[in-house]
Amino acid sequence: MTLGTFDGVHRGHQALIRRAVEGARAEGVRAAAYTFDPHPAKTVAPQFAPRTLMPLDRRIDHMADLGVDAVVVEAFDAAFAQIPADDWVERYLVDRLRPRLVVVGFNFTYGRARGGNPDQLRRMGAHFGFRVEEVSPIRVGAVTASSSRVRAFLLEGNPKGAADLLGRPFGLTGTVVRGDQRGRSIGFPTANLSLEGELVPAHGVYATRVRWLSEPSRALHPAITNIGSRPTFRGQSVTVETHLFDFDEDLYGQRIEVELMAYIRGERRFDGPEDLAAQIREDAAAARSALEGR
Repeated sequence: MTLGTFDGVHRGHQALIRRAVEGARAEGVRAAAYTFDPHPAKTVAPQFAPRTLMPLDRRIDHMADLGVDAVVVEAFDAAFAQIPADDWVERYLVDRLRPRLVVVGFNFTYGRARGGNPDQLRRMGAHFGFRVEEVSPIRVGAVTASSSRVRAFLLEGNPKGAADLLGRPFGLTGTVVRGDQRGRSIGFPTANLSLEGELVPAHGVYATRVRWLSEPSRALHPAITNIGSRPTFRGQSVTVETHLFDFDEDLYGQRIEVELMAYIRGERRFDGPEDLAAQIREDAAAARSALEGR
């Protein structure tokens, strides 16, 4: 089994999961990923808690795609946060799950006040009869794969940097809800997304692809997406609006994922709907070009 929060399931997380799966297959046992929800920081230090990259079910989907047979989701509440490190290993890992091999990252900590670390886990493993493997940092070029670095790239308006660390494009997940129909009035009807993840990338216009989560076999559809407060219309709240190219189906109520492929431009205020429509036509052409062959 492997242990961690796995927010984003980036390349570093993937290395942990693949090693656990390899170990399980070699020993003829099940492979499991043990994770936490909500993010531990939301319980122990909510004022510093990061905005999560994806909802829990998408985290589980990505882990399952890597071959785990089970995902254990531990409710990380105030009582759980107070369990001493050694007690957690004995009560939650050994008594409940009986692991043969535990795979952790180089910076994994556990237990009350983050009192446990890989060395301590090895000592516990020697006592209870399981092995511990520690996976070194996974680097992409000069950057170490981490959830915090993925967040930073997205907040900088760099979806390619995020995708390099994730091993896939970053996706915004949510349900299509009714908006104010302004896009339709200027010739660009949009699907308005009610977001499930917490992180909102840098405001602006992106070349995107739409995935139907209820129909995984359906082909990705090219699109253009605006993230922002719609300053031309004096908007107050942040919205995610996606215009699917050459598309006229009803999407209301459907759960989709919008993959960010390229950043086109930052958010701007225009003098009126006509100027905005002219800019969107330019943005759409740029998005189509960015998406060619992808």
